[in-house]
Amino acid sequence: MWIQTTCNLEFEMGDSTPLILMLRPRSGEQQWIAREAYTLTPSVQVVEFTDIFGNLCQRMIAPAGHFTIQTSAVLMTADYVDKEPSASFVDIQNLPDSVLSFLRPSRYCESDRFGDLALDIVAGDPPGYDQVMTISEWIRNSVRYVPGSSEYPLSAAEVNAQREGVCRDLAHLGIALCRSISIPARLVVGYLYGLEPMDMHAWFEAYVGDRWYTFDPTDEELRGGRVAVAYGRDAADVAIYHQFGPPAIYSSMDVRAELLAGPPD
Repeated sequence: MWIQTTCNLEFEMGDSTPLILMLRPRSGEQQWIAREAYTLTPSVQVVEFTDIFGNLCQRMIAPAGHFTIQTSAVLMTADYVDKEPSASFVDIQNLPDSVLSFLRPSRYCESDRFGDLALDIVAGDPPGYDQVMTISEWIRNSVRYVPGSSEYPLSAAEVNAQREGVCRDLAHLGIALCRSISIPARLVVGYLYGLEPMDMHAWFEAYVGDRWYTFDPTDEELRGGRVAVAYGRDAADVAIYHQFGPPAIYSSMDVRAELLAGPPD
C-alpha cells in the first residue's frame, strides 16, 4: 500500500539549543521511500549521520524563539505482516554479530529479571516464533494498553508491576521477556496506518528463523501499514528528538499516516 506520513513539531526555544532528530524513515525490506520533504523554520544548517543501529539522524542548533520541524514521506509499505509460526529458535552461536546487542539487558528492558515469568508464559511452546507470539498475546491480555497514560518511558519491570502503559511500554515488556529466554528482540518506532488515536507508534521485533519478525501487543490482529523510522534496544535509542542545553518548551506535535490511491506522479 502507498502511504503518506507527516510529522510536525513546534518548539519555543529559550536560547540556541542543540538538537538531534530521528525523523527520516529509510528504505528496507518492508518499505520503499518514493519521496520526502524536510523543512525547518527558520532554516538552520543540518548535518546527517547514521547511528550504530542504522537510523538516520539529523544534528542542528535550533535558534532562540519559535522553531518548527515539518517532515513528510510518500512510501510503499507492506499491507500485511509476515508470520511464520514454524520459525525456529536460533542458537546463540549461530546469531549474526549485529544481533547480539539485542540479547542483553538494557535501560528499559531488564531481561535478567524475567526468566522465571517468561518460562511460565511459554511453557509447552516450541522454541522460537511460537514463544514470542505467546508472550505478545500474554501482554495483550494481562497489561492494559492506555494511550497517553505515561509521559516518560517505563521499564519492563515497572510496566509488569502496574499492568498498564502506552505502546512503547508494552513493547519494553515484550522485549525483556524475549531476551530472558535468549531470543533477540528490539524496539521499533514509526507510523501505523489506522492507529487511533493517531500518534507515533512503537512495537517490537524478535529474531527467530534467521530473520526479524514483527509483534505488537497493542494489536489484536497484527496489521500491516507500518512505517519504521528507528530501531534500537529500547526507548533510549529511538527518541524522535533529543534536546540538550537550556530547557525548551515543546508546544505541539501533529502526526498523520494517510492512505494514498497509488504511487506519486
